[in-house]
Amino acid sequence: MDNQDQGAGGEILVVASKLKGYIRDKSGMNTSAAVMPALSGKIRALCDQAIENAKKDGRKTVMDRDFG
Repeated sequence: MDNQDQGAGGEILVVASKLKGYIRDKSGMNTSAAVMPALSGKIRALCDQAIENAKKDGRKTVMDRDFG
């Protein structure tokens, strides 16, 4: 796992039990613990882009449209 996946302090940004429950309910599959930091890295990247979109629009609030 690289530092980019860990990002700001390496905090996990998803609720592991909720994600694991969703995957199990949807597919019957288990979820590796390595998914949480990888997904958190992807969420950080999406949030960083949304932050930039809000800044470009002159806002201090990130909105749903900033993710699109």
